[in-house]
Amino acid sequence: MSVDRDQMLRAAAALLSRKPGAPMDEVARAAGVGRATLHRHFAGRDALVRALEERGIAEFGAAMDAARLDEGSSEEALRRLIAALEPGAQLYGFLVNEAQLFQENVNEGWDRLDARIAAFFRQGQERGEFRIDLPAAWLTEALYGLLGAAVFAVQQGRVAANDFTYLMAELLLGGARRSVTA
Repeated sequence: MSVDRDQMLRAAAALLSRKPGAPMDEVARAAGVGRATLHRHFAGRDALVRALEERGIAEFGAAMDAARLDEGSSEEALRRLIAALEPGAQLYGFLVNEAQLFQENVNEGWDRLDARIAAFFRQGQERGEFRIDLPAAWLTEALYGLLGAAVFAVQQGRVAANDFTYLMAELLLGGARRSVTA
């Protein structure tokens, strides 16, 4: 059976999101290939993680596009974004939780994504929909943090996978939404 690079990345993301320290032998087994085959595609763990990072950046950007962040209210757009991120949540969760791996050579793709998300939160603040006392950068980090926590909670069986989008949206919006006081 032929396994392509995409299948190996998917299998690696699924395994590493549950077990970040898994050795390459275990990654190869999860992908249904031998270690030599895995090594032909990814020269080592760093190369594999970098490939996962590239894939995560591309998929995260595509999810942002699909969420149509400029349409409707900021709350509706945030709910769409979270729903669009859900299919790739394991990969994003791994990358968020393992961000220290990227500290030396941060991919410019993350900077672009961060800027887009922060701009979205700033726009919501300017519209009066999100709190202005919380910096957009903090709301961006809160989104990433909740994403990683939600993935972990689902993997551990602490919350139902079907509740992923609802739980993330409600907690983030509960903290970000600007309350109207009389």
